[in-house]
Amino acid sequence: MTGHEGQPVVLATGNEGKRAELETILARALPGTTVVTSSALGLSSPVEDGTTFEENALIKARSAAAEAGRPAFADDSGLTVGILGGAPGIFSARWSGSHGDDLANNRLLLAQLADVKDSDRAAAFVCAAAFVDTDGTEIVCRGALPGALARAPHGSGGFGYDPIFIPEGQDRCLAEYSREEKNAVSHRGRAFSELVEKVRAHFAS
Repeated sequence: MTGHEGQPVVLATGNEGKRAELETILARALPGTTVVTSSALGLSSPVEDGTTFEENALIKARSAAAEAGRPAFADDSGLTVGILGGAPGIFSARWSGSHGDDLANNRLLLAQLADVKDSDRAAAFVCAAAFVDTDGTEIVCRGALPGALARAPHGSGGFGYDPIFIPEGQDRCLAEYSREEKNAVSHRGRAFSELVEKVRAHFAS
C-alpha cells in the first residue's frame, strides 16, 4: 500500500463479536495497518435507517470516516429465512424487540419455525461490507453463506444466530466452528475478503 501505509483505519462497530472477527480478517489482509473501533474512539452511532444491508453498512462507514477523519470499514449483516420471506433480514439484531439480545432472537426464531419441516428451513447469512475513505471513495461488497436452521442451539462460539445455523453441506452449527474455520467460510469473511482486495487497489493508486 502506498499513501496509507500504517495509517489507522476505523472499524465502525460496537459489537464485540464482530470486532474480534473483523480485526482478524483486516489484520491479515492489510498488514501494517492499525485497526481501531468506533467504540474505542467514542464515536457516535448513526441511525441505521437504510432499507438494505448495503445502505446500512454505508451509513455506518460514512459516519465513522467523517467523524474520525480516517478511512472506515463497516458491515451490516443478518439472517434471511426463505419461508419467512427473507426475514429477519436487516432487523436480525433486534428480531425479538431488544437490540443485540442473541438468546432472545434465537428463541423467537426457533419458536416461529417450530412446525416447519426440515426441507423448508433454508436460510442464508448475508453481509454487506463497506469502506469509505476521506477522499470520498466508497466501496461495497456482499457475501452470503447459504444453509439451514437447526431445531435447537448447538455450540458456544460465534455470536448472533451462529448456534442455530448449519452451513450448506455441513452437519455442525456455525457456533461449533473455531474462529479460523468460521472466517474461512462465513458471509462476513467472504464479503470482507472481496472488499479488502478492492481497498488495497485503492490504497495503491
